[in-house]
Amino acid sequence: MNPNPARGTPFEVFATFLKLGLTSFGGPVAHIGYFRAEFVERRKWLDDASFTDLVALCQFLPGPASSQVGIAVGFGRAGWFGAFAAWAGFTLPSAIALIVFALGLAHWPQSSHSGIVHGLKLAAVAIVAQAVWGMKTSLCPDRLRAGIAIGAALIALVAPSAAGQMCAIAIGGLIGWRMLTLRHLPSEQHRRYGIGRAQGALLLAIFFLLLALLPGVAARTGATWLDMASLFYRSGALVFGGGHVVLPLLQASIVPNGWVPNDVFLAGYGATQAVPGPLFTFAAFLGAVMPAPLGGWTGGLAMLVAMFLPAFLLVLGALPFWETLRQRDAIQRAMGGVNAAVVGILGAALYDPVWTSAVHSRSDVALALTAFGLLAVGRVSPVIVVVLTALGGWALGA
Repeated sequence: MNPNPARGTPFEVFATFLKLGLTSFGGPVAHIGYFRAEFVERRKWLDDASFTDLVALCQFLPGPASSQVGIAVGFGRAGWFGAFAAWAGFTLPSAIALIVFALGLAHWPQSSHSGIVHGLKLAAVAIVAQAVWGMKTSLCPDRLRAGIAIGAALIALVAPSAAGQMCAIAIGGLIGWRMLTLRHLPSEQHRRYGIGRAQGALLLAIFFLLLALLPGVAARTGATWLDMASLFYRSGALVFGGGHVVLPLLQASIVPNGWVPNDVFLAGYGATQAVPGPLFTFAAFLGAVMPAPLGGWTGGLAMLVAMFLPAFLLVLGALPFWETLRQRDAIQRAMGGVNAAVVGILGAALYDPVWTSAVHSRSDVALALTAFGLLAVGRVSPVIVVVLTALGGWALGA
């Protein structure tokens, strides 16, 4: 591996990631494929071994894996400004599109009950079902982890709140730590990104301080916007298993508090599947439809930053410690249990609120099942499936 990567400019990084942010459809796995083609094969910013190593780190950490890979690539290419440029280029196109969609719903509130929006909710049913199906195979390959997933689903259904979900994740991690048996990973040499252990430790300390202190500060001050920012930060910090898992974590706190109606929440989630870039840009939609003092462009961009800030702190803070993390079998076992619990939580969310809010008739079942078949069997692009399902909802409404 090349220990001293070539340097570039933040503008070069931004332009490269902007192209990806405008064209990278298909979810995190597809994003990793786009990144490899661009940075390993075409531009040769990394060799294949360094890129694979970076992907493994970002899949190990909570948060949006593809965005974290992009942040680290930008940092390695152009330092701190490069990391921000990579995030901005990859994230802003979809965030802007979702804020515009949110403003449209606010300007025409009756549209939230239209057939097209109902179709978007049915698309969410199919997309979450496909996510559960795929994650079940990769994250629950044995009886123990399948049992953890089922137990987590039961906890999430009995206690449908953020606290219940966090409890399920903690129990899953504890069971994995005590009972899972995994292969010990061999030691490896890692590419140096120019960030030392002292800087990494500082970033990780900031990450944990914000996670611990933001809820208390929000409660003490009574500031609604800070309470919302704390929620998005916590969700961005604790999402394991991919962007789809952000749905149950956010829904359990946002909808019961009355900040966003459930119909609008699911319609926004469906629309998020039709734009390129990371699924975490769903935060921009939610911030834009929230009540004052948020809402509009200010709320959308503020919640977008709150959601992605943990990704910045975690991936850049963990880079100097990656080999130490890999070699700790207890951490690997706990993460195996956590990921299995996440599958169960997402499975519970598939029933409530996704299914219960969207499916009301046999026609709805047929449309959702068709969309799932196109995704899981036909391997049709999620963008096309979302558009077709929205049109199907419009036809059913008409």
